[in-house]
Amino acid sequence: MVIVPVEFNNKKITITCDNWLYKSIQTIKQNVHKKDKDRVTVVDGAEGGGKSVFAMQYGKLLDPTLCLDRICFNPKEFHDAVVKAKKGQCVIYDEAFTGLSSRSSLAEVNRSLVSLMMEMRQKNLFVIIVMPTIFLLDKYAALWRAKELFHIYTKDGKRGRWVYFNHKKKKLLYMTGRKYYEYNFPKSKRRGKFKDTYVIDELEYRAKKSDSLKNKSKITKSENFKKQRDVLFNLLNRKYGIPQLDISKACRKFGFVISRNRISELVAEIDKKYPPDTSNESKTQ
Repeated sequence: MVIVPVEFNNKKITITCDNWLYKSIQTIKQNVHKKDKDRVTVVDGAEGGGKSVFAMQYGKLLDPTLCLDRICFNPKEFHDAVVKAKKGQCVIYDEAFTGLSSRSSLAEVNRSLVSLMMEMRQKNLFVIIVMPTIFLLDKYAALWRAKELFHIYTKDGKRGRWVYFNHKKKKLLYMTGRKYYEYNFPKSKRRGKFKDTYVIDELEYRAKKSDSLKNKSKITKSENFKKQRDVLFNLLNRKYGIPQLDISKACRKFGFVISRNRISELVAEIDKKYPPDTSNESKTQ
């Protein structure tokens, strides 16, 4: 094991790093800078296993300037951090899918990752994506942009263990395990331990994470309410034959201003998402 001194908020601490991992980090840093590339790493594992702590330790060893500003919990924070990051810095997308229940929300996270790939490469950034499982990640990002996977797990109820999948094994794992979310094949002998040491102020980190999760919950509820409204407009107009102008006037009466044209657009969008079932009609004809 290697004892590595790190610093945050003018506070000096040490973290313990596996020998192989420490040497690997030095090689990665040299390759990224010399070959003008970036490095995308996925850290996944069950909740409470310590994957965020490991990701921050790994990020701090890659980039000693890593701070809370570059630890992100939603697509906007991640986008802003990547755009503002200086060459060679590390950005962590922490708990990228936590609290997201809809497919549209998952798609938004994946889109933000893919759309920023060019910026990440041009700045030679180290990007660490922390999530419950790599199998939720977009196929392009998982197979071609992510170079490695650290799967964090517990043993005998104790956290602080990782198993490493290089680029080749990570691709094979994604292709073979995605159907049932299994990590059985391929096997990896590269394993290690880490200590539960924060390299970022723990209280500040937890406060930022808590605020972000609350905002995610609000956004999810807002999306559900909007979807319910749009479906209701569609039902009133298509099923019950109420003119769109009358719906608009009724909404205005209760203090909700929405134009007939906007209602028409929303009704059409629901028609596209949920086309009417004409199978019974065709059978009777």
